[in-house]
Amino acid sequence: MDLGMDMEWQPLPGGWSGESFLTGIGDERSVVRIFASAGEGRPYAAQVDAALMRLVRGLVPVPEVLEVRPATAGSPPLLVTRYVPGARADDVVRDADDVVLAEVGRHLGHLAGTLAGMPTLRAGEFADEDLRIEPFPGDRGDLPAHVEAHLDDLRALDDAGRDGLRRLVREAQDVLDEVGRTCLVHGDLTPKNVVLTPEGDVAALVDWEHAHSGMPHADLGSLLRFDRHPAWEDAVVAGWCEVRDEEPALARERARCADLFALVDLGARQGGNLVVDLAELFLAEIVRTQDVHAHP
Repeated sequence: MDLGMDMEWQPLPGGWSGESFLTGIGDERSVVRIFASAGEGRPYAAQVDAALMRLVRGLVPVPEVLEVRPATAGSPPLLVTRYVPGARADDVVRDADDVVLAEVGRHLGHLAGTLAGMPTLRAGEFADEDLRIEPFPGDRGDLPAHVEAHLDDLRALDDAGRDGLRRLVREAQDVLDEVGRTCLVHGDLTPKNVVLTPEGDVAALVDWEHAHSGMPHADLGSLLRFDRHPAWEDAVVAGWCEVRDEEPALARERARCADLFALVDLGARQGGNLVVDLAELFLAEIVRTQDVHAHP
């Protein structure tokens, strides 16, 4: 594919990470993802993302992979996919009524449930284009250990709150241990990374940079993290349960426990970002009430 600079390059916003550009001529449009920030931590980032999209294509809607260019001296890796037209789901559900929230929520819950049905042998990160799984570095495989590693950075909690979080996550880990398996996890399954057709169906799930092998309820937890409107929550969980045949209350409980990893990670980051600030508020209320379903 010719990616000559004579083509128009338009930056894509939001869920496309600021390193992705829409380019092409007429109807032949593509998205070029430049992995400039992958660094040495993800040397095969473009190849891994391409392999994942090829793996799931036909099971969940994803963009077609057109080309992968590994990193060369002085040039970062590139991933070129076919552009999928449509509306971002976060734009559709923003200020939407219950009917639209329920329709989109059910589709995304179904998507999360489908991904959770793609089994893996162990938890960890995808290391290369063969999707070889390497163990998570540090504490990411165990919730209590993850919390201990981040306790000093959780500004929203005092000493009593930190003790309360320790108690909470021990119980949450017991809940997660009941599942006993791992699966493909998108890692950032939120409406901003879903493209919808004009009819409201899912056209594509994009932005696979956080994908890993992990807990089956992690993507469900991501969908339920901050969006607590009853119509949305009920529809997301219903869509999940249609695929996974799980009791809704149990699915919701496991999702909230799985999402504690992300809430702790976000809450430990530097403030001033809306998502981080929200995570601090939610985590503080969860700890105060000792209830994973609590929210400000």
